[in-house]
Amino acid sequence: MPEVIFNGPEGRLEGRYHHSKTGNAPIALLLHPHPQHGGTMSNKVVYALYQSFVRRGFSALRFNFRGVGRSQGIFDNGQGELSDAATALDWMQSHNPNAGHCWIAGFSFGAWVAMQLMMRRPEISGFISVAPPANIHDFSFLAPCPASGMIVHGDKDEIVPINSAEKLAQKLKKQKNIEIEYRILKGGDHFLADHCDKLMELVNDYLDTALHSITG
Repeated sequence: MPEVIFNGPEGRLEGRYHHSKTGNAPIALLLHPHPQHGGTMSNKVVYALYQSFVRRGFSALRFNFRGVGRSQGIFDNGQGELSDAATALDWMQSHNPNAGHCWIAGFSFGAWVAMQLMMRRPEISGFISVAPPANIHDFSFLAPCPASGMIVHGDKDEIVPINSAEKLAQKLKKQKNIEIEYRILKGGDHFLADHCDKLMELVNDYLDTALHSITG
């Protein structure tokens, strides 16, 4: 997974990128948790999501938001980080101009940014949202939600109560023409460090089904 540096809105951004050897391979962008609470692209959950897409033949990118690791800039309460994510997607698309489809995945703060980016980029055809902070940030922009996807939340989350995620999932499920898979991770807290294997079982099962429906 070669290290990459690309130009972001506030200076260079640091990432790890896997380029698929398959022609027209799909692409996946992975977004990490809150920069001010220790979130980086090396987060265990983000790394596992990245590897899951790589194993399925995707070109995949995870990167550090501004001010994290070797990425330049300072934290910008989500607005700048959304610009960072858009720039990262642009960078990936420039290296994969014939990508078959595009997925996005985010964990906690990264899930909030990911779903905002999805509203702005119609080429995003699927998402995975892990522990979306629905009690902290406003998700009402998902009206309507433009793509099908998966929401996973731990039932022991002490930062984002599960009822917040449940309300978000049920709201999205009522929308037409998309499918939302909502799964509860038994015993999972917000950080999911001890539940990563179980989380990835759920994610991998979902991806196998969802990608099969796309590719046949």
